[in-house]
Amino acid sequence: MPRRTLLAAAGATGLAALSACTAPSPPRRRDPAADPTPGLPISTSHPALMMQILAHPDDDLYFMNPDTQQALDAGTPLVCVYLTGGEATGINRMPGRPVPVPDKAAYSSSRHQGLRQAYATLLGLGRFAPWQKSVIELHGGHRAEIDSLANRGRRVELIFINTAMHTTYGRLGLPSLWQDRRLVLPTVVADGSPLRKAGSYTYDGLIDVLAGLFEQYRPSVLHTMDPDPDIQHSSEAVRRRDSEQQGYSDHPDHTATALFTWASLIRWVARTTRDGGQVPSFAATAFRAYYNRHWPKNLPPTVLAEKASHLVPYGGSADWRCGNPAGCGDYNVGGDRPLTNRKGWVRSTHYRYPGPRPAVAAEPDGRLVAYGVLGLRAVRWRESAPGSGAWDAPDDLGGGPLAPVLGSATLPDGRHLLFGLRFSAIGGHGADNEREIVALEQRSPGGPFRAWQGLGNPVHGHDGGRRIGVPVAVAAPDGRVHLFVRNAEKGVSTRVRDTAGRWSGWQDMGGGEIQDGLSAVVDTEGCVHVYAAGRFAVHHWTQDAPGEALTARTQISGVPVPGDGPAALPGADGTVELFYRAAAKAALTTVRTGETADETGIDGYGRLTGGRAGLDGYGPVAAAGSPGAPVLLGRTASGLLQLRTPRGHFVRRRGPVALDGPALHVGKDGRPTVVAMGPDARPWIWRP
Repeated sequence: MPRRTLLAAAGATGLAALSACTAPSPPRRRDPAADPTPGLPISTSHPALMMQILAHPDDDLYFMNPDTQQALDAGTPLVCVYLTGGEATGINRMPGRPVPVPDKAAYSSSRHQGLRQAYATLLGLGRFAPWQKSVIELHGGHRAEIDSLANRGRRVELIFINTAMHTTYGRLGLPSLWQDRRLVLPTVVADGSPLRKAGSYTYDGLIDVLAGLFEQYRPSVLHTMDPDPDIQHSSEAVRRRDSEQQGYSDHPDHTATALFTWASLIRWVARTTRDGGQVPSFAATAFRAYYNRHWPKNLPPTVLAEKASHLVPYGGSADWRCGNPAGCGDYNVGGDRPLTNRKGWVRSTHYRYPGPRPAVAAEPDGRLVAYGVLGLRAVRWRESAPGSGAWDAPDDLGGGPLAPVLGSATLPDGRHLLFGLRFSAIGGHGADNEREIVALEQRSPGGPFRAWQGLGNPVHGHDGGRRIGVPVAVAAPDGRVHLFVRNAEKGVSTRVRDTAGRWSGWQDMGGGEIQDGLSAVVDTEGCVHVYAAGRFAVHHWTQDAPGEALTARTQISGVPVPGDGPAALPGADGTVELFYRAAAKAALTTVRTGETADETGIDGYGRLTGGRAGLDGYGPVAAAGSPGAPVLLGRTASGLLQLRTPRGHFVRRRGPVALDGPALHVGKDGRPTVVAMGPDARPWIWRP
């Protein structure tokens, strides 16, 4: 694959005054992307730390919990960076009371106070616990407010970059900074802040500040927002009412924040690996946001209640005596309003790149091997000895900058294939923004790999090409490998690799609109099946006979609508069993599909296991094992991993928490193994 570069504009030097202005057009500068060539050293000696890059105060509470809460509860230090001041129009409206006079500095301060109240309760303290406020010196002479609070070994830091949400011309600030190479965006000084003077940012200035924060804190886990939200056609009235950008299902500030974050991560990795430096070993996760409004909700009542409860202290009340004269929260968010809001943002937590974080397979000698993404690059961990449960140091496979989740398949001769979604170009100011699917093929079982191969994009055009999902692959008994990707139209596209290693072109498989999180499986007759979660049904594609093209089939109706993508497992006599949680439900739904028709839906796992307890909880489910003897992996309502095998039900109550997407592997001996990434960005093994 040819080396790609990123095109970005150099920012103007010098600070602006307190309003947006323009600077002379600067010369363009090229930033190197992370090199796809493998073999770089990987940094592994750093403690766990989670960093979140957010657009507004409350984005983390609405879109990243319960993940953030679980990591914090496990003792992982948390650093949250808010790029905008959140001041909007300056009106902090309390429902049922007169509209107050606009005051942007006060409203920004009130939202900051709401965050302090929310995170104080998450740390187990009273909501008005005193925080340490100070000023942090940033790259390029920039300064920001930083608030810190600790309790019993747990610590939270809030950093307020506080760029203005609007320019003096009424445009949104952060999206304009990404797009307009002449813009200098001022900051907002919140009331009561230890900062006393506003600053300003250029495009390059903000990227350098973020890259500097990454270098200073060295996060092991990085949470941010969706850089490439779904295409969404809504009426102008609905779009404005829902604060969505024209044509897409998210707020423009969220998208700009994510783009700045990924561009900054790429710059950081490129700088740290220059001249032989080590790859920083962090795992990144992107979260959907206003997307949640448009799809079935995936949090059951108990998980939802816990998540929504943390928005209550954030919303606060004008009647509270919090010690902040500017205000005690974002009043329109307080009380039960997150749950009664028709937009329903709080009712789901969706990953932009769903799927198992590690791709797990077996080596010829019986050792496990796990593939994942660290520092935006593909890596390989090998078990030190068969069944040891310990990993050797990771090997760098290159390929970056990659999205966080890899697809994989095993060829009939035992060689492994890896697939990634690559940020082949990402930059503001009119630079190219391109995504592509890339593949890595092993030369021999257990051996080295060939060079990365570009497989292109199923969507023509840069804008539509940004909207694709993570690659999912399966190897058929005839030696062909089928690759599937959710496309910009929310359908499925495919490429097929023949037995000689040649790839077909991209083909649109048709069918209805689906969520990402595809499940591909081969039945006992040798036919490939693909399943996905739609808005009103489970969607299904399959072959009439092995070797033929997959086509869309009648949707599986009459069964509960999934909240996340279903897991599929071959059953007996050509059937396929599906496992998922219905929208907003904790119980497991199982569906058995047959050769001639999509058959009955069966609510509850106990119907298939002689009445044993189910797998109640939340989130996606993984399935593996042999026909008639499924092994299922999921989460409890509190986020613990639980495993259902033919021998019993197991819950992992000790050890590090699991990041999104734990993987399930069942060996030839039938023994299940769970592999997950911890908050320190290291994989761990659980064999009950």
